[in-house]
Amino acid sequence: MEDLGGKIVVITGASRGIGRSIAVNIAKCGAAVVINYNRDEKGAYKTLEMVREAGSTGIVVQGDVSLYEDAEKIVRDAIGKMGKIDVLVNNAGICHIGLFVDMQQKQWDSIIDVNFKGMLNCTHCVLKHMISRKSGSIINISSMWGNVGASCESIYSATKGAINIFTRSLGKEMAPSNIRVNAVAPGVIDTQMNACLKAEDREILKEEIPMGKFGNSDEVAKVVCFLAGGSSSYMTSQIITVDGGMS
Repeated sequence: MEDLGGKIVVITGASRGIGRSIAVNIAKCGAAVVINYNRDEKGAYKTLEMVREAGSTGIVVQGDVSLYEDAEKIVRDAIGKMGKIDVLVNNAGICHIGLFVDMQQKQWDSIIDVNFKGMLNCTHCVLKHMISRKSGSIINISSMWGNVGASCESIYSATKGAINIFTRSLGKEMAPSNIRVNAVAPGVIDTQMNACLKAEDREILKEEIPMGKFGNSDEVAKVVCFLAGGSSSYMTSQIITVDGGMS
C-alpha cells in the first residue's frame, strides 16, 4: 500500500462512486481528504464517515466545479482548513447517453462545463499554490472512451479526450516546477453511473471485455493512490487505462 501519510488530497465529486472509493483508499494510505460535492451533501458526509472508519481525517467542501469562483472557494477552503494541498484529483463528471443529433445545446454545454471546464478551473486554482511550494500531483479521471470514442456518448468522449491531451501537455509544462500531472482512464466500472444499463446490455458489454467482467471502483482508486505517491515519482503526462483489456 502506498504511503501517503501527511499529505492533503482534494477530490472533486467524491460523494459517491469512483470519487468515494478514491477518498476511502487515499485515507487507508494515510492521507487526509478534502471531499468536494455539488448537490449530494448526504452522500459527501457518508464518504467522510467512511474516511474516518478507514483511519484518517477529512473535511467536506461544497462547490460546483463548473464555476470558476466555486473552484477558487474549494481550493481556498482546503488550504485554509488543512494548511496545504499536495494532491488534486479531478474526478467530478457527468454523462449523457443518446444520439448527438438528438441532443440540445444545453446538454452538451453542461457536460463540457463539468467534465472539461471543471477540471480546468480546479487545476488553474490549485497550481499557484503548488508552484509556490515546488511540489504537487494532479490526477485527472478520464475514461477509456477518451482514447477510442463511444457511440451515443460523443460529447462525453470528446471531453475525456480533451482531458487526456491537456494532461499530457500540462505535465510537460509543470515538470520543471516538480508538479506531476497524470490521468486514469477507467473502462466499464460497476458504479451508479452505469446502473441505468439493462441486464441484457450489461451482458453484451461484458462479452466485449477480454476479462469478461466490469471493473470495480476500488481498482481505479488504487491506481490513483499509486499516482499520488512516491512510487510514481518519475511519471508525468501519462494516461493509465484501467479497462480489463477492452481498448
